[in-house]
Amino acid sequence: MKKIITSDRAPEAIGPYSHANAYGNLIFTSGQLPVCKQSGGVVEGGITAQSRQSLENLKSVLQAGGGELDTVLKTTCYLADITDFAAFNQVYQEFFKTDCPARSCFAVKDLPLGVKVEIEAIAFSK
Repeated sequence: MKKIITSDRAPEAIGPYSHANAYGNLIFTSGQLPVCKQSGGVVEGGITAQSRQSLENLKSVLQAGGGELDTVLKTTCYLADITDFAAFNQVYQEFFKTDCPARSCFAVKDLPLGVKVEIEAIAFSK
């Protein structure tokens, strides 16, 4: 049975979708943008700050579904500019230090709200 997951620490969805869905013990997140719930907007500071905020939002959604960063099986990461890849990786490795998940990372033409990064994941609940 499908279960809708909502995190009270992640920003509201900007469209008709949920933060994540669970099926059995699998968690499928929506793409997490670098929007700060407290300030209500996209974080300032370029790719480094935006990557950190997207990953914090991802973490809160996973936790709401009973998962953690160490239960992530795969991430898909979208960058508005592939030249940000190295800076994105610097932040990404702060969150995924060992036993890293499988990952796809590629540049796309545009992202919602004009952000530089969006990250989604498939994980399992503990």
